[in-house]
Amino acid sequence: MDHEVLVYGAYGHTGRFVVAELRRRGLVPVLSGRDRAALERLGEAFPGLELRPAAVDDGAALERAVRGVAAVVNCAGPFLDTGLAVAEAAVRAGAHYLDVTAEQPAVQHLYRAAGERGWPSDVAVLPAMAFFGGLADLLATVAVQPWAAVDELTIAIGLDRWWPTEGTRRTGERNTATRLVVDGGRLVPVAGEPPVTEWDFPAPLGRRTVVRTPFAEIVTLARHVDASRIETFLATGALDDIRNPSTPAPSAVDERGRSGQQFVVDVVARCGAEERRVRAGGRDIYAVTAPLVCEAVQRLLDGRATIRGAAAPGETFDAADFLTALSPEHLTLQGL
Repeated sequence: MDHEVLVYGAYGHTGRFVVAELRRRGLVPVLSGRDRAALERLGEAFPGLELRPAAVDDGAALERAVRGVAAVVNCAGPFLDTGLAVAEAAVRAGAHYLDVTAEQPAVQHLYRAAGERGWPSDVAVLPAMAFFGGLADLLATVAVQPWAAVDELTIAIGLDRWWPTEGTRRTGERNTATRLVVDGGRLVPVAGEPPVTEWDFPAPLGRRTVVRTPFAEIVTLARHVDASRIETFLATGALDDIRNPSTPAPSAVDERGRSGQQFVVDVVARCGAEERRVRAGGRDIYAVTAPLVCEAVQRLLDGRATIRGAAAPGETFDAADFLTALSPEHLTLQGL
């Protein structure tokens, strides 16, 4: 049915936000994942929703899970372990695939597989359609719009705190690949100690120390933005939080289940002497992933997307219109 959406890893922290957001939009989540017991417990909270457990290494179970759905949202990290298998099952079934990875190698694996395996161009494959990856990609797409090419594209991510989920910690342990930036117009491995600088974010964050920390948006932007240099910086305090094993997981402080975390994603594009800045702020990086990926699903299903197979968010959607649709409920925007 064209309103059924499989959520793989539905019982995880982000997966629960995605399930709730799909229901709010009138779409029907189908609950799936590797842990049958966790899936059954989640089913008790959402009676009436279908459960389709499937291990990532069980191709037959994955094929049964994705059968008949219009789209698949993969929330089960590490995506280096789940992305390719779940995406391949979705594509074979004719279902659009989206995930919420921040992992650069996971995004690269999907882009590479789409070319090598001849995946059809009429089924969308959108990795990193989340806070890390998708949000910066859409903001940057807006920022560079006046120019055919830019000299520099700098993304600064300000978080007042980072309470990591168990899944985030597992993914960090798994993702040991050398990170990439765009330099000289090409994706290249970072070298040496990462640069540290100061960045002036709007209130409530203010001035913060940031360090170069490339995420998935570097890989997605490299597909469709002609830039000599693309870098991402992250507030060092947030990085300290995630590296500290005693930092607790996020806890809900409102009726939506969001934590009190505040974020700003600040994108600056430079072309010669000209500069354009686009910003988005909001609450809880895990919670805001749900409206980002669910807005993408909705636009894929209702025709407000340019479907071209494996692609970046900015290649697929009208970036300014997409972001505006999430404001002011989920995002506060400046510079659009």
